[in-house]
Amino acid sequence: MTSSFKKIRTYAVAMTIVLAVVLAVAVLSGLTPTVRAEASETESQDVVAPNDPTGDKALAAGIAIGLAAAGGAVAMGIAIAKAEESIARQPEVKNDVRTTLMLGLVFIETAIIYALIVAILVVFVL
Repeated sequence: MTSSFKKIRTYAVAMTIVLAVVLAVAVLSGLTPTVRAEASETESQDVVAPNDPTGDKALAAGIAIGLAAAGGAVAMGIAIAKAEESIARQPEVKNDVRTTLMLGLVFIETAIIYALIVAILVVFVL
């Protein structure tokens, strides 16, 4: 695969993820319920339901975890691919590359866990 094709594919994946998140936010923000309350038996009016911040918090937490997981997955995939490529080029440094790869994957996973903790704090504490 050529390097320009890899870049195009990476950009396409990133744009697909961004588009999916934007679409999800647009769809979920359009789902604000309206309640039909009757003032009398002959007259009715539209009343917007009171703003409940729980739904907004859950949406924000879901987006945060989704972006962190997607970014972490892409980063892990790139790191593993580069490690395998370097091992294929120089098999004698396999142990050093593998050790460095595992350390890098741990750091990436730690960032995702931090995002999970922040999302849990947003939902239950704020």
